[in-house]
Amino acid sequence: MKIRGVRINKRRNAIEIETHKGILGLPFAKLRVKPTARNKIAEIYVDPELGRRAITYRLSSGQEDSLHLDAFLDYAKDPEFLRRITLHKLTLEARKALKASGLSKQEVIRRLKTSPSQLYRLLDPSNYRKSLDEMLRLLSVLGLTVEWSVVRRAA
Repeated sequence: MKIRGVRINKRRNAIEIETHKGILGLPFAKLRVKPTARNKIAEIYVDPELGRRAITYRLSSGQEDSLHLDAFLDYAKDPEFLRRITLHKLTLEARKALKASGLSKQEVIRRLKTSPSQLYRLLDPSNYRKSLDEMLRLLSVLGLTVEWSVVRRAA
């Protein structure tokens, strides 16, 4: 996903980006380099050097920072982004568990009743075209249990 445009929303004290999913905002309070009344954002743009997947802003003091699209998606609790992050975390846990288990990859393949290419796909942290079901099966074979909890967020 690419960022199409960026603007400052002074009423909401936020940076807003435009993507094909619509407009996503991020409040100034969530920024690492925060603007103030005396140190305002002097320049903001979609950064082509970062593949149009990030924005860069500069304060009047000269301080500069870049924000990746993922920061906006995380703040908006985008379901697709949360799914990708969950898959990534489960994949990293599976890779650690495979090393610690002492099982050979051939044995894991046999227990999963799958192919070697499927196992390598499951162990690839950059592959998001796998299902949570497959990851849960792999983690189970490796002796891990995934526990989910539903927790009410603080207001």
